[in-house]
Amino acid sequence: MAGLLALALLLPACSTIKLAYNQAPELAYWYLDGYADFSDAQKPQVRADLKRLQEWHRQTQLPGYIELLQDAQRQVHADASGPQICAMVADARRRLRLVGAWAEPSAALVAASFDASQLQHLERRFAKANAEYREDFLEGAPEARRKQRLKKAVSRAEMLYGRIDDAQEALLGRIIDQSSFDATRAYAERLRRQQDALDTLRQLAADAPADKPARSLKAVNGLIERALSSPDIAYRDYADKLLAEGCKSFAEFHNATSAAQRDKAAAVLSGYEKDFITLVGQGRS
Repeated sequence: MAGLLALALLLPACSTIKLAYNQAPELAYWYLDGYADFSDAQKPQVRADLKRLQEWHRQTQLPGYIELLQDAQRQVHADASGPQICAMVADARRRLRLVGAWAEPSAALVAASFDASQLQHLERRFAKANAEYREDFLEGAPEARRKQRLKKAVSRAEMLYGRIDDAQEALLGRIIDQSSFDATRAYAERLRRQQDALDTLRQLAADAPADKPARSLKAVNGLIERALSSPDIAYRDYADKLLAEGCKSFAEFHNATSAAQRDKAAAVLSGYEKDFITLVGQGRS
């Protein structure tokens, strides 16, 4: 249940989720193109692959989301625990890995066709995103960064529970203050993943054409696995600690909500459920 509550904080408002999902292939294409700068030869295949991914996801994954949302609504009025939330997060990660595994062959084919100009574009796009990250998390006064983090946390909480009171906002502030989140450490891992991606794609670009299909699939699979589980043992330990803290903190905040706020959360989850049911039906029509 609690993992679904956490997921709800990441979803758009119920009024927009159907529109966003139905437009997902196009939205995903433009997002990816911003990084990859797809060639004229790549564009039709990428668009077709994203459309197929959406069709597969609608048919095979959305029904499971509906069941989870129904279960969450039955449990939302009860208190939550950190381990309960972490179990649900693990289930969410498993589902995301299924999506990644389905998309890997298509991603590998595109990755094998990247040229030098695309890799240069990707490197520039990484640099731009990194500058934005530094501005948000590493630069400026610590108090200003804390204020921004708190503002975002309040906004996410109110999307699910409705308006929160001063005591609940203060609780979010304490959670932020006590968090082990280290922006510098996260930035270093971000740079590692980006360099890993560039190195992997450059190696694929240098491979002989006959070697690329099998090597590309293996390379993309390895890249995804290293992104999900860093080869840096110290960072994995840090990430595990941060996750456990997050689960505990989410439970603490949920347990501090009122009956009326939990009613609101149940209504939000019900809205998502109805939207997903509609989306599944659209795939059958």
